[in-house]
Amino acid sequence: MSDETSNPDDDLRSRLHAMETKLRRMRDNRNGHNENARRAADSRNAVQEQAKGIRESIDDMKSKQKEIRDQARIHKARRDEIQGHIRELISKKRGRRDEERGSKSVVIELSETESQIEKIERRLETDGRLKLEDENKLLKELKKLIGKRNDLLPAVKDHEAITIDLGDMDESISRLKAEADAEHQAMVDCHNQADEIWEEIKPLFEERDFLRAEGDRLHNAFIEARQAADEVHSEMKVLLDQVNEIRDSIKAAREEREKAIRDHNKSVRDAIRSPSESEELAGSLEEMFLESGSLTLGGTGVDEETETPRTKQRKSKKRKFGTTRGKV
Repeated sequence: MSDETSNPDDDLRSRLHAMETKLRRMRDNRNGHNENARRAADSRNAVQEQAKGIRESIDDMKSKQKEIRDQARIHKARRDEIQGHIRELISKKRGRRDEERGSKSVVIELSETESQIEKIERRLETDGRLKLEDENKLLKELKKLIGKRNDLLPAVKDHEAITIDLGDMDESISRLKAEADAEHQAMVDCHNQADEIWEEIKPLFEERDFLRAEGDRLHNAFIEARQAADEVHSEMKVLLDQVNEIRDSIKAAREEREKAIRDHNKSVRDAIRSPSESEELAGSLEEMFLESGSLTLGGTGVDEETETPRTKQRKSKKRKFGTTRGKV
């Protein structure tokens, strides 16, 4: 008896309830993956921001180190230049000439030129025995040397501190050696300072590499969590389609049962309806009345005759009233 009275949708409803429960679990699982992805993304962004600050510090320190290295190279070039002057002075002191024309440094050449100019000017000022012809030659030579000096001056503007006294070569050599030693020490100090900066940079490189690896790990965790959430979401869509299909089936079955109940109730109401409540019966009786010319209704005993060509001669007859059922 219980099988006959059981709802035919009970199986579908049980399946629907199980699917909806599974959907809630899957939704919670998906939301958990999304939350993990969000936390991984926040941690990744924080680590990347920290790594960005480390990279900026490294770039600033490397830029500072490069400036110091460049300064060291300047001191080295100046030291080498001074040492070249020292070698030329020593060679000049020993009476050796340069084998190669133009190999003399501009500082030495400028010093020699200025020495020659000073010598000619002194002779022109002090030598009263000079003939006009000799004086003109000296002036012509002086003009030539002055032009040469003017050409050499721009080339030695970076070496203005280097002065050479050809009259006292020993003192000039000693002074140039001191200047070369000072430039060398300045170069060494710059390299030491740059090395200290490098020692400060190395730990930053290690921290930068660690943060980069940590950022990559967190990014991969973010990708994996998002992929897991997408997979669960795809499964939810398939299951949700099945849930909607079962819901539609239950709704259609319910509407079909409701329609069957309405139709059954209507047929029952039609079966128990009395003749006086039937519009179809009333219509048929009216048609019979029109055809026969008379109509007898039970329960009242009233008999009415309609006036027709055949009954016109009976107008004088009285109407009869009775209390019995049926025809009269």
